[in-house]
Amino acid sequence: MKIETLRWAHNKLEMIDQRILPAAFEYISYDSAVSVAEGIRSMVVRGAPAIGVAAAYGVALEALRLQGKATPEFNAGMESGFIVLSQSRPTAVNLFWALQRMRKVWENIATQSPQQIATHLRDEAHEILAEDIRINRAMGAYGADLLQDGARVLTHCNAGALATAGWGTALGVFRSAVEAGKNISVIADETRPFLQGARLTAWEMVQEKIPVTLITD
Repeated sequence: MKIETLRWAHNKLEMIDQRILPAAFEYISYDSAVSVAEGIRSMVVRGAPAIGVAAAYGVALEALRLQGKATPEFNAGMESGFIVLSQSRPTAVNLFWALQRMRKVWENIATQSPQQIATHLRDEAHEILAEDIRINRAMGAYGADLLQDGARVLTHCNAGALATAGWGTALGVFRSAVEAGKNISVIADETRPFLQGARLTAWEMVQEKIPVTLITD
C-alpha cells in the first residue's frame, strides 16, 4: 500500500496534509488531543473513517501526554481531551464512534495507573487503524468481483485511502481489482467546490499507477 494517510512514529501521530495535495506532499505531526482536533477541524484529514482513526489517536496521545500526572489530574485532562475532540467535526459519525470506543476501554481499566491506561489506549488506537484497513480490504475484495476486466468506472468525491486509514472504500475496490490482475481505469470528476476528485482521487490513482482521466463535473 503506497498511501499511509495516518501513521504512528516516535510516539506521535503523523497525517498527510490533504489541503495541499497534489501540489505538495507533507506529513504533519501531532502530540495531543488539542492538536489532533485542530487537524480534523482544519481539514488536514477528512473522510469519516480517517477522522475516526485520528480521534482515537488523539485520545491516546492525550493519555501519553498526561501519564506522569496523578490520577485526578490525569482524569480531568482526559475528559477535556474527549470534549475538544468531540467538537472538532460534529457531523462525523465515526468521530463519536471512535471516542465512545476509546472511552469504554478507559472506563474498563480506570483503576490502573495512568501509565498503564496510556499504553492500553495507544494499543486500542493501533487496533482501530488496523481494523479499518482490514474492513476496507474485505470490501475491496467483494467489490472487485463485480468489476469485469477492462472496466472503466466513474467516481465522485474521494472515497480512497485518503478518506480512510489506508486502503479506501470505493477506491479500495479498484485497488483490489488491480491487485487481482484486472485492468481497471477510472474517470474522476472534479467534485466542486472543494475538488476532492481533482486533487485527491486523481492523485491517488496516479500513485497507484491506475489509469485515470479527470473530467469537469
